[in-house]
Amino acid sequence: MLETLTIRDIVLIERLELDFSGGLNVLTGETGAGKSILLDSLGFALGRRDARGLVRAGAEEGAANATIACTDHHPVRALLEGAGIGWDDDGLTLRRVASSNGRSRAFINDQRVSADLLRSVGEALVEVHGQQDDRGLLNTRGHRALLDQFAGSEAEVAATRATFRDWRAAEEALVKARADAEAAARDREYLEHAAKELATLAPEVGEDAALDAKRRLMQAAERIREEVVAAATALGPDGAEGAASDAMRRLDDAAPNAEGRLDRAIDALGRALEALGEASSDVEAALEGLSFDPLELEQTEERLFALRGIARKHNILPDQLPEFAAEMQAKLTLISDNEANEAALIASVAKAEAAYHKAAKALTAKRTTAAKALDKAVAAELPELKMERAQFRTVIAATDPGIEGAEKIAFEIATNPGAPFGPLAQIASGGELSRFLLALKVALAGRGPSGVMVFDEIDRGVGGATADAVGRRLSRLAESDQVLVVTHSPQVAAKGDQHFRIQKSSTGEVTRTDVVALTGDEKRDEIARMLSGDTVTDAARAAAGELIS
Repeated sequence: MLETLTIRDIVLIERLELDFSGGLNVLTGETGAGKSILLDSLGFALGRRDARGLVRAGAEEGAANATIACTDHHPVRALLEGAGIGWDDDGLTLRRVASSNGRSRAFINDQRVSADLLRSVGEALVEVHGQQDDRGLLNTRGHRALLDQFAGSEAEVAATRATFRDWRAAEEALVKARADAEAAARDREYLEHAAKELATLAPEVGEDAALDAKRRLMQAAERIREEVVAAATALGPDGAEGAASDAMRRLDDAAPNAEGRLDRAIDALGRALEALGEASSDVEAALEGLSFDPLELEQTEERLFALRGIARKHNILPDQLPEFAAEMQAKLTLISDNEANEAALIASVAKAEAAYHKAAKALTAKRTTAAKALDKAVAAELPELKMERAQFRTVIAATDPGIEGAEKIAFEIATNPGAPFGPLAQIASGGELSRFLLALKVALAGRGPSGVMVFDEIDRGVGGATADAVGRRLSRLAESDQVLVVTHSPQVAAKGDQHFRIQKSSTGEVTRTDVVALTGDEKRDEIARMLSGDTVTDAARAAAGELIS
């Protein structure tokens, strides 16, 4: 429900705040009083109108602010959540600011948003209908949604959309599998050679680093082994250890006759012999550790060079070879399993297609039944709207399967018996179109989420009983939806639950538009003015009272 509309410095409106109620809100006023300014301001706040020419003369910027209450399950919530805008239990505030240079800024709940998002949210919350209703009756793309709303086919529509997406996904999977298999088949010879070569080599992750370290160790051993052998010879029995042992033996023979003079030398030489023994033992152990089989070095180098060579061949790192080998084998497996895989995917496509056609058939059946009921409901409204000779029908034509079903929907009319049916935009005049729209909206009343409907002079060109019929239908619509109507018809105005008079005033060189909420005698006098013109007579007041009662 539109709760408030606040306008500041828009055209002739300096500052205005309107509080609307549920039900039927009527806006009246003399021609030129500024009713269009009010609707332009609302349209600007909803994102439907651009900013050019809106800012009041002398002001730097103007603004329009609409506060709208809606339920938690309203479809607009998905739009807001997708844009990262929080949901406020107090309602939504749509605000637009226009600069005198023609630029504008848009806000939802005081958060800056794009003009496109504001327009999408505004259209989801408020329907604005005039005599050229390009968003409703004249736009055939909207006819299907209106029929589905009347049919209450939300579940069938959801099932059709879901199964259509599944069908398309299955087809895409089949196409991709075939393309992959064809590409793999073209490279079969290369794949087989590469897979065989890799299988023979059987590379392992980390093997390159391990072989490189082993190779470097053996190469280092080869370089130092000659020196270590020479050192072992110099220390051994034929070297230092042997000479020291010979000296020790001679000193031991001489010691008895040396009266102790050789004791210290013998002790030192003993320690030297012990140290030489340890050194010789350690050198021998080192020499044993440095020993290797030259054939092992050759094999290690061959393996290392083979790994690096095949890695360069495929332009990858050696550690990536196992994963690459698995990929080659998988592609070969894909070729081998292609027939079985394709058969399974074909079956999946057929299953998804059958599910879609089942869902679409159920949707078609519901739409077909609803179309007959809708035609009947609209036809029942036309006589009182002085269109008893007109006919309305919903045309359901088969079309290629799509996400919205397998048919296209169009509303057609014939304004006279025997006249051919045709699209609304081509057959109906402005007044007829407005009344068709009203009949359709009455038929749809209560069959969707409640919202706000704005009618701009939908009663133009009709009067008397027809205007009264229009008023009664607007009043009926207002039982389930909030309705705002700009009208020149006293019969329509009399049905209002809330009545606003739009009036223009001038003081010197300044002209302003104001809006006044009317009650009691004020409402009666305004309707009397609409009946009699500038001079309001007692008879006009009495007639206005009768209309209101």
